[in-house]
Amino acid sequence: MQLQESGEMYIETIYILSKKQSEVRSIDVGEYMGFSKPSVSRAIGILKKGGYVDMDGRGFLSLTAKGLEVAEKIYERHILLTQFLVNLGVEEETAVRDACRMEHIISDESFAAIKKYTEKQ
Repeated sequence: MQLQESGEMYIETIYILSKKQSEVRSIDVGEYMGFSKPSVSRAIGILKKGGYVDMDGRGFLSLTAKGLEVAEKIYERHILLTQFLVNLGVEEETAVRDACRMEHIISDESFAAIKKYTEKQ
């Protein structure tokens, strides 16, 4: 199952929320992303079916090993691309918004080159 950008965004959101709080529910994801309960429910169902997310009997979400791998990759891209753009002189709010778009479409090769470049700076 190939993840779509929206699926990556949900996984990244669960990851970010889990770093801030011990338990993450679908309602937390919806509030963070500004999405409706039905939209979140549908997306979480797809992610569960794909093996990216688990939900316990109390409705708390957790990332599987597969989901965590995706989350860490996307989150690293988001942080590095945001900082890269800010260092180029882009206003932080714009950099965050642009990095959020870029993190889903940039190739591994291009990201690795940007990462290598920023590590040298």
